[in-house]
Amino acid sequence: MKYQITINRANTVDEIEEYWINDDYVKLLAKFDYPDADGSDRATLKELLFMAISDFEPKDAAVIMLEYKLAEDLNHGQIHQISNDMLLDKVCEEYPEIRLHSTLFHINQLLFKAYNGKFPNAKATILECSFELIEGENENALTKENILKLLNYGLSDSNLIKRLFDHAMNENAPFPEAEDVLWDVTTSDNVNFTITTSEYWLSKDDVNSSQYEAVLEIPVEIE
Repeated sequence: MKYQITINRANTVDEIEEYWINDDYVKLLAKFDYPDADGSDRATLKELLFMAISDFEPKDAAVIMLEYKLAEDLNHGQIHQISNDMLLDKVCEEYPEIRLHSTLFHINQLLFKAYNGKFPNAKATILECSFELIEGENENALTKENILKLLNYGLSDSNLIKRLFDHAMNENAPFPEAEDVLWDVTTSDNVNFTITTSEYWLSKDDVNSSQYEAVLEIPVEIE
């Protein structure tokens, strides 16, 4: 199947504003000893949370945040190790389990803003692009794997995804890591997409071509 790919926009951001919802703020405020915040508007909740967090030592605040979001994924020792590491390094880029990168990013950036920069500043990339089928038939929605294989044609050779996953990106092979490399993919028509990922994986400078054609081959499953 042949596609026409157009990269309309590539933005670098330091937070995904819609990730944390009001209910998160209320629950987190309770954990930071500020109960009964329910009923406040979003801006007030966020301001109250930042003030409440700042009353705690950064490491202790990191533990609370990690336990809130990742208690089912990390044990006690891992949480305390990460809470230490987060003050020194971009754990949301370096942690071995890629599936946790997105959540670690959102935690890191909330703490970064609450403490006015005591935590490293990580970035995310938001791509607005289109994938228009110009040859062949595809009745199914494009998957994250499909999208990365199509983007491959327009990315710099220095891009980290291309370097680490060369075989999956260039061969007719399964690419399960794509589910975690791309954090979020939204579309209303299966043509125009908004894609969110870490700047670590894909920066706007990695985009070599804003418009090009690419062939998508469906990977062969090996039993």
